[in-house]
Amino acid sequence: MSSQNVPEPGTVAELGEFGLIRAVTENRRQPGSTLLGPGDDAAVTATSDGRVVTSTDVLVQGVHFRLDWSTPDQVGRKAIAVNLADIAAMGAVPTSVLVGLACPPDTPAKVITGLADGMWAEAESAGAGVVGGDMVQADQIVVSITALGDLRGREPVTRAGARPGDILAICGRLGWAAAGLAVLHRGFRSPVTVVNAQRYPEPPYAAGPAAAEAGATAMIDVSDGLLADLGHLAEASNVGLDLSREALELPKRLVEVGTALGADPWRWVLTGGEDHALAATFPSFADLPEGWRQIGVVNMPDSGVTLDGETYHEESGWEHWR
Repeated sequence: MSSQNVPEPGTVAELGEFGLIRAVTENRRQPGSTLLGPGDDAAVTATSDGRVVTSTDVLVQGVHFRLDWSTPDQVGRKAIAVNLADIAAMGAVPTSVLVGLACPPDTPAKVITGLADGMWAEAESAGAGVVGGDMVQADQIVVSITALGDLRGREPVTRAGARPGDILAICGRLGWAAAGLAVLHRGFRSPVTVVNAQRYPEPPYAAGPAAAEAGATAMIDVSDGLLADLGHLAEASNVGLDLSREALELPKRLVEVGTALGADPWRWVLTGGEDHALAATFPSFADLPEGWRQIGVVNMPDSGVTLDGETYHEESGWEHWR
């Protein structure tokens, strides 16, 4: 159901709780894993081996998104993507999401239905369904997503399995979302490819299960910055990681944006979050799946995360309340 079916003008208060629920759930498609979708006390979903991978994230207006920078559809896509990336990082296939939404009563209904359009579209692109949730009143828009995934008989790929001698690889973009944020903060809206990377990420969902199938020993979603998240993986695995600047590559577009803004594009690649690429370690003899490329190696314990053998002394990524 499109947001065009909602009476305009109108607010969520005028539409009412149950009218709004109908507006964002009716006539939506569900994957085969959804046995019972929205409309009851709880949803029912199926998994192939009895185990469910779960993750949750909260997006707050003014902290994680701004509606003067992004359309509601883009915010909806982002809300789903940041959660499903975590499912993929465990080597699981996304199956379904639950949506918690809070907003002021005077929020235009088209904003919420626009959010829903983006959520349903992003979930469908990953093969998942929106199976339920809750809506409440609040002083600002808050979106909370719980995502579910299916391991399909494989063991989960955690952060704790990397071993010395493994190789370190990446799949997905690095630095684009951070560059887009820098552009938006300067008051610009182009280049669009860079700005859109901040508005909604494009995680490589299929790359997580593919890495698990190829024997990945550890994996993580790069959400807070490459060096910061690799630090979490190194700590959990009790190993060191050494990255190659040459192997990381610096996209020409980011160089151009950095030159225009007087910024160092390497900072975006190394410490910028929100691209939601996947980083993983593999045995040295493994054949990397399509889309993955080696960017470093796993070293002995207690050697930290280094770049070309040297410690990176700047901030390594995003951290709340800092």
